[in-house]
Amino acid sequence: MKLLVTGGAGFIGSAVVRLAVSRGHEVVNLDALTYAACLENVAEVADHPSYAFVQADIRDRAALDRVFAAHAPDAVMHLAAESHVDRSIDGPGTFVQTNVTGTFHLLEAARAYWTGAGRPEGFRFHHVSTDEVFGALPLDADTRFTEDTPYDPRSPYSASKAASDHLVRAWHETYGLPVILTNCSNNYGPFHFPEKLIPVVILNALAVRPIPVYGQGRNVRDWLFVEDHADALLLAIRQGQVGRTYAIGGGAEVANLDLVQRVCAILDRLSPRAEGPYADLITFVPDRPGHDLRYAIDATRIRTELGWRPGVTLSEGLERTVRWYLDNPAWWRALAARDGVGRRLGTG
Repeated sequence: MKLLVTGGAGFIGSAVVRLAVSRGHEVVNLDALTYAACLENVAEVADHPSYAFVQADIRDRAALDRVFAAHAPDAVMHLAAESHVDRSIDGPGTFVQTNVTGTFHLLEAARAYWTGAGRPEGFRFHHVSTDEVFGALPLDADTRFTEDTPYDPRSPYSASKAASDHLVRAWHETYGLPVILTNCSNNYGPFHFPEKLIPVVILNALAVRPIPVYGQGRNVRDWLFVEDHADALLLAIRQGQVGRTYAIGGGAEVANLDLVQRVCAILDRLSPRAEGPYADLITFVPDRPGHDLRYAIDATRIRTELGWRPGVTLSEGLERTVRWYLDNPAWWRALAARDGVGRRLGTG
């Protein structure tokens, strides 16, 4: 299968690219190389004969048409997106332009290509989204998001992703474009951009800076190791039912404060500091506006229909992630000077 992966130099996209190439797929990586992208993420496959990179923006329809014509993909896996909630609070316009307008242009380019090719039955447009479109769950209830949970986005980021989800479904219903949608829980693992929670904890701890925890740290997330997510995405695009949505979760709910403490404990063991435990650096800071209390995924559908389940436990995944950051300082140091990295965003 030849895959056109948008956002393939980003965190999740690069995991998909690396895994897809390793499994024998041809991959065309289309990425605009914005602040959160890094070609080092795909360095291990850069010279592979089954890999090609194209720098292009999904908001550029002419560029998209050229890519489809030149590479004739069998499927599109759409991961290109602005994804940091705090940045969406400070600058929502960029999120609307990329996540909504960009998805529209990609859908139209894919539709034109698919129609021009005679509407091949095997073509797929796989849109990768987030559980944040569903809103928030109560802390004290045994409920989880399913594919049928009504949409209730609370941030500019999640609203822009909800809008893109609706566009994809509309292009399927109106034009017959063969689509698959997935909504995932919080990802973590190697190559995670340094502005996200787990890398912030690791890098602030190593630099002996305060480790910020929003509010009281009670917000709960369901954590999914990024390589497990990539595996689920490749399974869904091959075996998923057209028009179907699949919720992908790690089955690992934990409160933010507990998560931070677990990362600190791993660092205490792998890279101890003479001054005492890293948890001493935890500092509570004012919460961000509209901070959802809890996300959790019920992954029954993808487990029963496609046979997928996560293979990496949270304990194993956190250990692997911390070790990776300790072993790859050149990667994260090169990103430290990028816009917004290392300072508080999204205070409203």
